[in-house]
Amino acid sequence: MRITRFVSPDNEIMYGEDEGEERALLLEGDPWRGFKTTGRRVVIGERLAPVEPVNIFCIGLNYRAHAEETGASLPENPVIFMKPTTTLNHPQQEIVLPACCKHGPEVDFEAELAVVIGRRARNVSEEDALDYVFGYTCANDVSARRWQKHGGGGQWVKGKSFDSFCPLGPVLVTAEEISDPQTLKVESILNGKVMQQGHTSDMIFPVARLIHLLSQDTTLLPGTLILTGTPAGVGFARKPPVYLADGDRIEIRISGIGALVNPVVQG
Repeated sequence: MRITRFVSPDNEIMYGEDEGEERALLLEGDPWRGFKTTGRRVVIGERLAPVEPVNIFCIGLNYRAHAEETGASLPENPVIFMKPTTTLNHPQQEIVLPACCKHGPEVDFEAELAVVIGRRARNVSEEDALDYVFGYTCANDVSARRWQKHGGGGQWVKGKSFDSFCPLGPVLVTAEEISDPQTLKVESILNGKVMQQGHTSDMIFPVARLIHLLSQDTTLLPGTLILTGTPAGVGFARKPPVYLADGDRIEIRISGIGALVNPVVQG
């Protein structure tokens, strides 16, 4: 199922089974208690992020080619950080360049496969880990690089935590439609130019292992979001660097899921 969360023309927030052309088959319920099909077709007024996460875990340096382009050695354990839920952003909504980025361009894009946990997970084996996945969507782990590297005392969180820095969407594809998350093409396109073109088979720590490791003596609640890392081609690693600017259009595409598009504005 391809689930969309949206605002109707009557200003109601609804879930639906996406049918394309901005129409959906209305669903009753929610992802955690289950959905019931109503048989009623409705118009999608404004798409929202398909899930409101309870926590956002992020993985850094999880693609071999990305680690190589940054000059970093492959990590022995996942590089884990978190984004606050206030970073959540919606399809077609603006990514806002922070006014406190005063030293020139620094805001970067990161195309990522996002995993949504569907039921309470703790001490999950790698073999069983995918059974706890509700679905997958596209994410952009927007990053202010100077803040990430120099503004947080060596910690990445501040540079990843500005408002609007976690766009999600356009739909949530349920797990039965993506039996193997390591078979997906991941791209970012900036103003029509392909910047990142990777494949989830290049992950150092595949999705099942990430869930296993994150759940060790740690409860992953339904609605937990895991951003699984980004492939090569990010802006800061290019020569010369390419950063997001006012008026840009950034698109994240993942095969089997769709395209997440956001305009960029100066804050």
